[in-house]
Amino acid sequence: MQASTVAAYFAGVDIGSTMTKVVIVDSEDAMHARVIGPTGAEHRRLANKVMEDALAESGLQFDAIEFVVATGYGRFNVPFADREMTELTCHARGVLSQFPGAKTIIDIGGQDAKGLKLANGKLVDFVMNDKCAAGTGRFLEVIADTFGLRFEDLGEMSMESTQVIPITSTCTVFAQQEVVSRLSEGVQVQDILAGLNDAIADRTTNMVRRLRVEPDVVFTGGVAMNLGVVAALKKKLGQEVLVPAQPLLSGALGAALLGREYVAQKHARNEPVATRERRLIEATFFST
Repeated sequence: MQASTVAAYFAGVDIGSTMTKVVIVDSEDAMHARVIGPTGAEHRRLANKVMEDALAESGLQFDAIEFVVATGYGRFNVPFADREMTELTCHARGVLSQFPGAKTIIDIGGQDAKGLKLANGKLVDFVMNDKCAAGTGRFLEVIADTFGLRFEDLGEMSMESTQVIPITSTCTVFAQQEVVSRLSEGVQVQDILAGLNDAIADRTTNMVRRLRVEPDVVFTGGVAMNLGVVAALKKKLGQEVLVPAQPLLSGALGAALLGREYVAQKHARNEPVATRERRLIEATFFST
């Protein structure tokens, strides 16, 4: 994607537990770059590298970015950010920009699962499971490793199932042992995967029902790319579940849009925009 003649650009940086995402938009909310890179133990200080990739994709120089908002659990590890905002706020804004009628958001990332309740375009309540990896992307990665499969193939493979084999363990370690036991019994991989999807959907549905689920329901995060989990959620909730074209990018997109809106508000009031000295370098300090 090449840079347009629009002068103002805004970036959102979302540092999640497993992936770092950067989105660049202009003053008309057109997207000029979207890049996803690993977070990880060694990579979490390297948000600058993902930003550099986004700049290369957009054809922009860093000084063309008027404002940068960082979000996600690692938002305080971005030395080139002008402002930090919570992942819940940014996520809600990013989803609403794609689905204006959204009232319930389900987000399952690498290490946690969240439910967000929206009313009149505002975040009004949320629930979160960040104490256990079961039912998250990490859970599916462990299972993929057990089967010797790629994470991205799990969903499509599970759709070939002819029966759902229940997985009763709610702990990742015990679920992995249960999967191995099922395999030794001769159960088909596709049927075990369908059972895992069903378990994730059941766990997630029980969590978000505390919010009183209302349509439109939007499903985001890396697990939203798993067709089997999407199908299982639809069945458990008894309603349609919408998935963005890029389900990993909602937080970064929302951060970029909120940055653009903040700058527009300041300009409209003839007030100075509060920016920081930005350094496109790796982080040398860490905060969770």
